[in-house]
Amino acid sequence: MGDPVAKAELFDSLARVGKALGSGKRLELLDLLAQGERSVEALARAARLGLTTCSAHLQTLRHAGLVVTRREGTKIHYRLAGPDVAALYALLRDVAGSRNAHAAAARDAYLGVDDTDAVDREELRRRLAAGEVVAVDVRPAEEYTAGHIPGAVSIPLDQLADRLTDLPAGIDVVAYCRGAYCVLAHDAVRLLHARGRRAARLADGMLEWRLADLPVDTAA
Repeated sequence: MGDPVAKAELFDSLARVGKALGSGKRLELLDLLAQGERSVEALARAARLGLTTCSAHLQTLRHAGLVVTRREGTKIHYRLAGPDVAALYALLRDVAGSRNAHAAAARDAYLGVDDTDAVDREELRRRLAAGEVVAVDVRPAEEYTAGHIPGAVSIPLDQLADRLTDLPAGIDVVAYCRGAYCVLAHDAVRLLHARGRRAARLADGMLEWRLADLPVDTAA
């Protein structure tokens, strides 16, 4: 029947990972790290955390084996421990969205009214290959540099209104951002529609693109 003490230790060890995931801010940090490696300072800015608080959350994730570090001079850089961590985060997110009414309501409130058209990954790849669309990465520039859809152009959302002339005329636009729960692509499509451009968004984003093992370009 096995040693009950060893069994209890096994499940307690599993629970340590669950406890590390039991914080909204730590999940947000995982969401950011799914886009690529970042320094503690960059993560603190992006997650709107104090440096000390951010470091404490990252240490919790590291002790659970979910992230690893790299030192560069005096700076510490964090990255996900592996693609399985990104998959775990995505599964947790999706299960919560489908099984927990509060999570689903919070998602819908954040993303806003479902008033934008979406295309899936295969349709985007087909239309890119045919030259029918231009893909626009509306994430921050450092996330684009860390990895983006081949052929996509980088126009962060906060620059989009001023850079519409960078987009070729007479061609549809497909905007994408971090993942299925990222609002940037939704807002980009709304802005493009308001400026008279035909646009849609990728139904999910870079997280799911990587998890599907699709090509990723890291050239700036």
